Amino acid sequence: MADIKKILDRVREKKIRHIQLWFTDILGRLKSMEISNTELEGALEAGVGFDGSSIEGFARVEESDVMAVPDPETFRILPWTPLEGPVARLICDIQDPYGNPYPGDPRYVLKKTLKKAGDLGYRFLVGPEMEYFYFKDDQGVECIDQSGYFDLTPPDLGTDLRRKTAQALEAMGMTTECTHHEVARSQHEIDLRYNEALAMADDVMTLRFVTKEIARRHGVHATFMPKPLMSENGSGMHVHQSLFAGERNAFFDADDEYNLSPAAKAYIAGIMKHAPEIIAVTNQWVNSYKRLVPGYEAPVYNSWARRNRSTMIRVPLYRTGQEMATRFEFRAPDPACNPYLAFAVLLAAGLAGMERNYELPPPIEDNIFRMSDEKKSRLGVTQLPGNLYAATRAVSESELVREVMGEHMFEKFVRNKEIEWDNYRVQVTGYELRKYLPIL
Repeated sequence: MADIKKILDRVREKKIRHIQLWFTDILGRLKSMEISNTELEGALEAGVGFDGSSIEGFARVEESDVMAVPDPETFRILPWTPLEGPVARLICDIQDPYGNPYPGDPRYVLKKTLKKAGDLGYRFLVGPEMEYFYFKDDQGVECIDQSGYFDLTPPDLGTDLRRKTAQALEAMGMTTECTHHEVARSQHEIDLRYNEALAMADDVMTLRFVTKEIARRHGVHATFMPKPLMSENGSGMHVHQSLFAGERNAFFDADDEYNLSPAAKAYIAGIMKHAPEIIAVTNQWVNSYKRLVPGYEAPVYNSWARRNRSTMIRVPLYRTGQEMATRFEFRAPDPACNPYLAFAVLLAAGLAGMERNYELPPPIEDNIFRMSDEKKSRLGVTQLPGNLYAATRAVSESELVREVMGEHMFEKFVRNKEIEWDNYRVQVTGYELRKYLPIL
């Protein structure tokens, strides 16, 4: 009740008349309804009902009533003021009419998985690197700059937009560690400060929305599409991860040659073992697999290393006195995933490795893209699924993902991916017309 009173006082103080209630569907698309300030107290106390039958992954038509229940911790004022005055937002949990967590709510799936880690004495911290592109509009891929990695090339509209986006995020209470131009033309990156996984998933959804809105207000289009340009690097969402036991980093071991604890090694082994079946969640679109190809810095092979950036998992080198920063980086995900589900399956895979004592194979420091097939086979290096069809087949047989998502969401997710692949594979593309029409 104290939190509710604090929010109501803030709304009166700032003369906020409209509040957006945000939630996320199964595919990670942001949904919203807007209420007036006069309805806010009732919404905070009891939630707001709506028909969930048309929301992807939510209720069936015959059981469509669900409730959006705002989380008071997520109250933020949007960092722009329309003509009608300031607007605030609250992120919601979805419940059934009886107050139970709704099984189609991705935020609940992550909460449930975090509770499992909490029961084991761990907090799950993540730090994503969010890559994205700016284009002139949403009808094509005309770039707004020709810069490259870390370039500072004035005048650069992308740099100004990136800075304005970081300032807007900070106005909403988020901390950006670093922003910079990425490798491809018109590609940029914003790195968020390490945080608890639930708050970070909320922040990822917020970052995507704010980035797009700042771009729109300046007449350009921002996209988190994984691979919009065929001949350029795609956009990833490298996820740095660690487990903390209280205030102690459970991944650090001063006596280990890699400074990794047994828990860290088993956790990473869990990610590696289950990577083929969780990749459909962390890379959920047909276009995601256009990025996961050799030659564009994205991982293709299931392996780990410390220095080698051609691997799927990288463990940054330990620096003396930086025990709290010990972590690993999972390089496969892209920024168009559902962050709630992506963080949940990553945590579940890691915990499975710890519970079942999976053994971590030796690191691969050589460039895997230059290895012969015979050497890759000898080292046990396997390839990730190469398209959405293969990834969907793998996830459909995954008991781990089924347990994480629950039966309701699991079936909805797999069916959605099957439909997407079927819709894609019947398309006749421009490539086929250019290649075959003149000669066949």
